[in-house]
Amino acid sequence: MFKPLIFYIGLRYTRAKRRTQFISFITLTSVLGIALGVTALITVLSVMNGFEAELRERILGMTAHATATGRFGQLDDWQTLDKKLVDYPHVQGTAPFITGQVMINADRRVSGTMLNGILPDYESKVSDVGQKMKYGALSDLVPGEYGIILGLELSHYLGAAIGDKITVISPQINSTPAGIVPRMRRFTVVGVFQVGMYEYDRNMALIHLDDAAKLFRLDSAVSGLRIKLDDLFNAPQITRGMAKDLSDDYQVSDWTLAHNNFFRAIQTEKRVMFIILLLIVAVAAFNIVSTLVMVVTDKRGDIAILKTQGLTSASIMGIFMVLGSIIGIVGTALGTVGGILLALNVETIVPALERLFNVQFMAADVYYISELPSKLVWGDVYAIAGMAFFLSLLATIYPAWQASRINPAEVLRYE
Repeated sequence: MFKPLIFYIGLRYTRAKRRTQFISFITLTSVLGIALGVTALITVLSVMNGFEAELRERILGMTAHATATGRFGQLDDWQTLDKKLVDYPHVQGTAPFITGQVMINADRRVSGTMLNGILPDYESKVSDVGQKMKYGALSDLVPGEYGIILGLELSHYLGAAIGDKITVISPQINSTPAGIVPRMRRFTVVGVFQVGMYEYDRNMALIHLDDAAKLFRLDSAVSGLRIKLDDLFNAPQITRGMAKDLSDDYQVSDWTLAHNNFFRAIQTEKRVMFIILLLIVAVAAFNIVSTLVMVVTDKRGDIAILKTQGLTSASIMGIFMVLGSIIGIVGTALGTVGGILLALNVETIVPALERLFNVQFMAADVYYISELPSKLVWGDVYAIAGMAFFLSLLATIYPAWQASRINPAEVLRYE
């Protein structure tokens, strides 16, 4: 009795009488539709956020935030540039590297591979590969001993284990009395790394920088310097300033240039998925229209009596907007709670389902990563919940307006 009349009547209409069971069933389906749509939207966006964060972490864990090289694609004196960058603002570490495409042969297996020459002490400053070693360590790469570290998938394909000998074939050639032959060198497998990304685990190998220089005939030159920054999202601005401060003999690029299209595609896909799933929420929300239309038809007599007792058209409209808003609030709240719980437990639920049904939803040789990550962003949750409630409120306007236009004389004439 202490509740405002409009809210009291609106709440009263949510309870079903025996003759309005069907209307209550339609109301329940509207609530469940909104809840399922909100749950799906929160979960899918959380998984896509997790994918983006995981891919960025794994890609940038193996590649540098920025790269500096010479005008002609190599650095003849990398120590000079390293001294210039060691105290440069925002730079946390640098490491020289030599990279090139090679063929690796082990017994009867041959594979094209990206071969990277590194200095173990420097590499740990710019990448996480040292923390991803499955067997061995980066320190096992000793100059002159021609040791090599393979990605896990590459070692499986070649059938090469620690201590095995493999042949690395360079695209450069040697002129011999027998003719022109490619440069070849025997290496010993001293380690295996696994970063959890098939592209790197299958197609990358590491050797010592000095061995790479001999293999590719670079003498004291390197391909460039990898640079780790304190803020990877500010890399474009930092590298632009770095390029201005260095001489024209150097070229500086950042990770966004190498992977810009990839991450832009992920963002585009995320927006498209948001729109598609929001349409599901919209369809569920506009089921409220049919629900309220049936309620208005059923309550025509009640509306007429309320108007004759002095209730204004605006108040009648408010009653049905309260009823529709309750449906939207309950559906949105249930969906938000369900979406949060599902998003926070995706990494537990999916492996359990894989074990239960003996399937693998994401094969490592097909997808970039073989696990289903999830990252709940509260900003997305607030936006989804707000959008769902707004659509629910929007759906109440027309039926409520129709209810406010009912003429009491026309209705009560036949009562």
